Amino acid sequence: MLLRPKKTKYVKVQKGRLSRVVSSFRYLKGGSFGIISQESIYLTPYQIESARKVISRYLKRKSRVFINVFPDFPLTVKPAEMRMGKGKGNIKSWVCRIKKGCVIFEAIGVKTKQIYQAFQAARKKLPMRTFIFKSCYKKN
Repeated sequence: MLLRPKKTKYVKVQKGRLSRVVSSFRYLKGGSFGIISQESIYLTPYQIESARKVISRYLKRKSRVFINVFPDFPLTVKPAEMRMGKGKGNIKSWVCRIKKGCVIFEAIGVKTKQIYQAFQAARKKLPMRTFIFKSCYKKN
């Protein structure tokens, strides 16, 4: 099932900018491994879901996987051959704004090699450059 918000305060949102960096470094919140973006991009629910499926197929539901992104930003499009003006277009799809340095997926609970292989396969499903980060801190 694809991700989209059930309810929003405003139906349409202004576009804004994507180029700013979230932070030079992000700590992992709940996992020992994470996929971190190296580019700013819009991520669709289809791309998030395909990467999640690959990770769950590799890890066989033996570990805990955290998805830290959610498509809460509406993309609007006007019909073709429409004149200028007359307001903003209709909502085409919901996307997630990913900025450079954002942690997308995290995992914990199985062997290091298995998580690394799962994240390597999931990186191929994502339309941006990413890197896999291993947390060196031990959780209590």
